[in-house]
Amino acid sequence: MSDPSVEPPSASVQPSARLPVAATGSPQPSPCRLAMAIVAAMTGLDVDALVDLRRSIAPVATARQIAMYLAHVGLGLPQADVAQAFRRDRSTVAYACRRIEDLRDDPAFDHRVAQMEACLRWATER
Repeated sequence: MSDPSVEPPSASVQPSARLPVAATGSPQPSPCRLAMAIVAAMTGLDVDALVDLRRSIAPVATARQIAMYLAHVGLGLPQADVAQAFRRDRSTVAYACRRIEDLRDDPAFDHRVAQMEACLRWATER
């Protein structure tokens, strides 16, 4: 019997934010896709919006930047790999990381990003 306190609630996750499931039944997402799914679930956005090439409204752009930041800083992935996963340029990832670092001066924003980092750590340590 699984402990519901350690399983993320599936009802709050957008359908496209669900992780692909391997034949064994366990999720097998790429590291960047995992960061995208966590940010999408915690912001109520769709994962596809985070990789959309069209110009986005501010909340979507910020969520994308948080996901890029988590992939690079939280997971230690090279900026070039993060850029490829998000279909952006490496300089865009560098800008996103600088911007999120600046926004983390706000305690409320910092707490929210820290929650996402904790979820990402939990998901990658399993």
